[in-house]
Amino acid sequence: MLPGPGSLPRLTRSQYRHAITDLLGPAIVVPAALEPDIPIEGSVALGTTTLAVSARGVGLYERAAYAIAEQAMAEGPARDALVTCAPTGPGDAACAGEVLAPLARRAYRRTPSPEELEALVAVAVNAGATLGDFHDGLEYGIAAILMTPDFLYRPALGGAAPEGGALSQLELASRLAFFLWDTLPDDALLDHAEAGTLEGAGLEAEVDRMLADPRLAQGLRAFATDWLELDRLSNLSKDSTMFRAASAELGPDAREETLRFLEHHFLTEEVPYRDIFTSRTTFVNRRLASIYGVEAPAREGFGAVTLPEDGERIGLLGHASLLSLHAHATSTSPTLRGKFIRTTLLCTEIPPPPASVETTIPPPSVDATTLRDRLAAHRDSPACAACHTALDPIGLGLEQFDGIGALRTLDNGAPIDASGHLDDRPFTTGRQLAELVAEHPELVSCFVERVFRYATGSEPEGDDEGALHDANQRFVGGGTRYRALVRAIALSPSFRAVRAPHAEAR
Repeated sequence: MLPGPGSLPRLTRSQYRHAITDLLGPAIVVPAALEPDIPIEGSVALGTTTLAVSARGVGLYERAAYAIAEQAMAEGPARDALVTCAPTGPGDAACAGEVLAPLARRAYRRTPSPEELEALVAVAVNAGATLGDFHDGLEYGIAAILMTPDFLYRPALGGAAPEGGALSQLELASRLAFFLWDTLPDDALLDHAEAGTLEGAGLEAEVDRMLADPRLAQGLRAFATDWLELDRLSNLSKDSTMFRAASAELGPDAREETLRFLEHHFLTEEVPYRDIFTSRTTFVNRRLASIYGVEAPAREGFGAVTLPEDGERIGLLGHASLLSLHAHATSTSPTLRGKFIRTTLLCTEIPPPPASVETTIPPPSVDATTLRDRLAAHRDSPACAACHTALDPIGLGLEQFDGIGALRTLDNGAPIDASGHLDDRPFTTGRQLAELVAEHPELVSCFVERVFRYATGSEPEGDDEGALHDANQRFVGGGTRYRALVRAIALSPSFRAVRAPHAEAR
């Protein structure tokens, strides 16, 4: 059996933004127009490992590099922090090298070779001499760093032998930083990698340092966004005639609630994973508070609220983010909500419908008023029954929430029946469904698989199965707490090694 394949993933938009902040400071505005993150199997981490950058994307990265470099060299605190030497003239090579060398080391996640640094300095010096200004010339040196594949890609190629091999220590440092922090390795991590001490006790100590760093919250946000496809909320489209509270701000607000919720539960309180499905603590602003029917905790921004003890809204499945994502523009969708629980939370494979199948749900009628009734009629088709029978009885438990997540009691004027079953375990309300999901035997192992997939950028296979089993055991042994799982995966052999791209798992 072999570990996952070597890969050359590019930076996601989130990783690109965080890397620019680390390199050049928080005042830099990263252009919004970058190569889009395209998910594969619902995961951007898989997409960036698999898909090549388009010709248009190359141009977008070039324009972004020049725009960022221009900001960095604009007169002000950001430039003062970068240029600590006093240039003697437009073509001061020594000062240019003093600025570009540490930037290139952080950006490339390794010390640049003398030839690479010489080339960068030449770009800056020649531009400075031509333009008659040292800082204007330095823009071109910085832009050159940001346009190189060494910055835009994260090599994880390991040994060249057919059976693959361990990642180099610099490759491991990069994989660790982007997994845990969603950004570049810091100088301390690079120092360990270049000294060859990222192994054994040295590796464990460094992983523990990273887990205690505030940037872990940034890494968690990136993972959660990938896991739950929260980026889709940026373009959430809902019919405002059907849902009066729908607005352009709803999607981003709903995403922020879920991210704050996970930060609080995973990192601040460090609760067991199953508890996020039954927690009554969440974070809302005034817009979400009005949808949830609770008092806003603050006039501006987000604050913590405790949901009513006797209410139906509970845990992650009660969030407007997930309820609105897995619904249509004008209605709910028990099928989409059931599919989310089945595939994302329980890792059950659901085949796509045959191309010839009519997927349109019948309109309301005298005999089929509610969506539950209409879906029952749809399931009469043998071609539709297999998938809908596996999904609808789960998703119907969330029918008490409309297409943007507001609680309701009627569907098309008729009372809502939220009963259903999850693997033959019956429930009558959404709250009971959430409790069954929290108890499900596949919930924990599925989460381990999702975190592993995100960390490595590949679907588990070969020796990964052993790594998954070990990570699952350590996760359970650590009380199913997020830090315990991340630590187990970061220290696993499958995280630290790859097979050659042409080698087949067996």
